[in-house]
Order: sequence, then C-alpha cells, then structure tokens
Amino acid sequence: MTTADRITLYYSPQSRATGARVLLEELGAPYDLHVLNMKAGEQRQAAYLAVNPLGKVPAIRHGDALVTEQVAIFIYLADLFPQAGLTPAPNDPRRGPYLRWIAYYGSSFEPALIDKFMKREPAPVSQSPYADYDTMLGALEAQLAKGPYLFGEEITAADILWGIAFNWTMTFGLVPKKDVFARYAERVTARPAYQRITKADVEMAAQHAAAAGV
Repeated sequence: MTTADRITLYYSPQSRATGARVLLEELGAPYDLHVLNMKAGEQRQAAYLAVNPLGKVPAIRHGDALVTEQVAIFIYLADLFPQAGLTPAPNDPRRGPYLRWIAYYGSSFEPALIDKFMKREPAPVSQSPYADYDTMLGALEAQLAKGPYLFGEEITAADILWGIAFNWTMTFGLVPKKDVFARYAERVTARPAYQRITKADVEMAAQHAAAAGV
C-alpha cells in the first residue's frame, strides 16, 4: 500500500472511534489520525461537518473513498486487509452470519441502548427496530454462549466491535454484567491493541480537557 493509500481516521479519544482505531491496529493497517477535540466542539465545526454532516466519529478516508458509520467502517477495513484474517471471505459460510451480527450492532443494539439510557418508552414491538430490549439482548447472549467468540474459536472484526461495546455498556450499566458478556469483553479488551489504544486515549482525553478548559 502506497503512502497515498494510507487511511485517515477522523478521531476523538474515548468515543466510538476508539473501536475503529483498535481494529486498524489489529489489522496492521497504515493509518493517520485526524484528531478532533470534541470537548471543544471541533466535530460541530464546518470543516468536519463537510466530512460527516452528523458531526459524529469515526469516519475514514481512503483514497477517494469517504466512509462514515461505524458498522460500514468495520466491514470496509476488514475487507481491505483480508490477510489479517479478521473477515470471512465472500464464499465462507460464516460470511452471512458475520454481516448479520455486525449490522445488528447498528440496527438493533444501539437503538435499544439509547432508549434505555434516555429512559424512553420503546415503540411497540411491531414498529421497533429491535423488537424489545430483552429479546434483542437475549439473541446476543444465545450467540455468545457458543463462544469463545461470535463464530467459535476464531476472532473476527465483529468481535472487536462487540467486545469493546460490551465493555463500555457494562461499565455504564446499560447491559447487565452477565458472565457470558463479561468473559467475552475481557477476551477482546485483554488484547494488546486494545490496551495500547486505551492508554493513548487516556492521555489524549486529558490533553483535550485541558485545552478546552474542562
């Protein structure tokens, strides 16, 4: 991959972008950070809104391709570096389930958690994107119980996404600390890539807070 093909990750520490950075490390991908101080509101300024009108991270730029949405970024990056072994090939029988559980994160898990966090009454089951919270989480628990990862013994990019998500949501009480979730999150967060980025995030977040006067 040439210098021109390096990936630019639009990034802020201790955000959803952390997972994308961990994935880049796991893939051994060449990348540069375009850091945004979200405590200072840089994600809402015109320069970044031209990248992502929603003012959210992560986003990536790779050549002429601009990709937003965490799920799309995970699929794109893992497919870009198949040699890392974190994505099933198109003809692999795990490919369909892999796409299913990555999409489930954005289409069902996050909407359910936001409703729970905001203490909002969910929509009727027939209209809700996630049916109901307990059903949504129960499907995940059943899949993870097969362990140790979503599809057995081999870790995929989907596990990087979900392991970090469970670690974060259990910390804030949005997901119960059941053994199956806790053990799964521990397997992912114990990996060197996660440990490196978490340490770097703590330092960067402190710098951002000081710069923003928080």
